Amino acid sequence: MNINFGDLIPMVLFVCVVMAIKVIVEARLRKKMVENHVSEDLVKQMLVADEQARRLSALKWGLVLTTVGVAFGLVSAFRLNSDNPGTFGLLIGAAGAGMLAYHFIANRVR
Repeated sequence: MNINFGDLIPMVLFVCVVMAIKVIVEARLRKKMVENHVSEDLVKQMLVADEQARRLSALKWGLVLTTVGVAFGLVSAFRLNSDNPGTFGLLIGAAGAGMLAYHFIANRVR
């Protein structure tokens, strides 16, 4: 399997542009909130919500990547190749299981 890393450049560039736009929009929102003298309670609530969202995001991707890693281990153990539909089903199912596990854990935390 030959990987052409030149194909990854546009995808990585797209992700970087999206993240830059997100950071800029969030910075402008905070600047407008400061200019409009929004109450401290609202600002604290937003910061706490952002922090919790960051922690839960780390949990989500940790669970998804762990379950996908286990799925890759199973693919190797069962000697499945990339042409086998079971390989794709196992990987997609593992990602879905990770997302469901995140959903149940996140609902208990909230």
